[in-house]
Parts: sequence; structure tokens; C-alpha cells
Amino acid sequence: MPKSEMMEAKTPSESMAIMTDLVLPSETNPLNNLFGGELLARMDRAASIAARRHSRRITVTASVNHVAFNKTVPLGSVLTVEAKISRAFRTSMEVYLDVWIEDRFSGERSKANEAIYTFVAVDDTGIPTEVPPIKPETPLEKERFAGALRRKQLSLVLAGKMNPHDATELKALFTD
Repeated sequence: MPKSEMMEAKTPSESMAIMTDLVLPSETNPLNNLFGGELLARMDRAASIAARRHSRRITVTASVNHVAFNKTVPLGSVLTVEAKISRAFRTSMEVYLDVWIEDRFSGERSKANEAIYTFVAVDDTGIPTEVPPIKPETPLEKERFAGALRRKQLSLVLAGKMNPHDATELKALFTD
């Protein structure tokens, strides 16, 4: 039995990392909106914290699987990045990130962006090490958990590391 199956499952909320900060002039483009690369760096840091909280190991970014820049983030905005593990595999973890902008006058939050990163837990020598499984609780966590396996299979098929015929979760999307 793999070590990860013997580990006690954790909930996504146990890994939650929330980073809130202002958008400053040095972080904006000529249109006074946050640079995309600055947002990517903030998301990477939040995702790293979530992955480390889940695995209690050193974690490294394996891939940035999806980023949606849905809204610009203007200078002076209060920006909040929320990251939590959506699914844990043997040594890797999918981290789902939601990015929010807080209205300066009303205090209302609106979703600006989202992303999905993959992190791998490693030991002190950089060798991948097993991580605990995830037990999703909320409907959204369950939806993201289910989608993570399909996203992983798609990534493996596209990289030539999985035969498309073996991608059962992915194939299920297209069959009755």
C-alpha cells in the first residue's frame, strides 16, 4: 500500500492561504493596471504556502496549468489571492486559486482572476515525496476535486505520458 494511502486525509480548508495586498505604482503597466507577471508571482507564493501546509514538506512549482486574466486590476486596488489544494495525487498537488478585487468605496469583493497550479512535495534532497490525500467537503471543493483528475489526464495525454485510451475520466466526458 502506498504511503499516501496510509496518511490521514486533509480537507482543502486546512491548506487555505490568503494573501491581501495593495497594488502599488511600481507593479503596474502604462495603463495603471497590475502587471500579469506580478499577479503570477503573487499567485505562485500563495499556492506554495497552500501546498506546504497540505504536505508539510518543501514544495516546488511543477506547472502553471491555467490562468484566466478576466479583469484588470487597477492601481490602488486591494487584491486578495486565495489558494487551496483541490486534489492531491501521489507526490503532486493541484492548487486552485481565486483572485478578488475589493471595491475601494463599498468594500464589495468581485472575482478578478483564477488559476490552477501544480506543486510537487520534495524531501531535503529534492526527491519527490508522497503527500496526504484530500477530502473535499463543500460542493465547490467536490467539483474542483473531480475536475482535477480530468485536468491531470489531459495534461499527461498532451505531454505524451499517457495513452489517450487510458484516460478514463477524460473519455467519460465524451461517452454516454
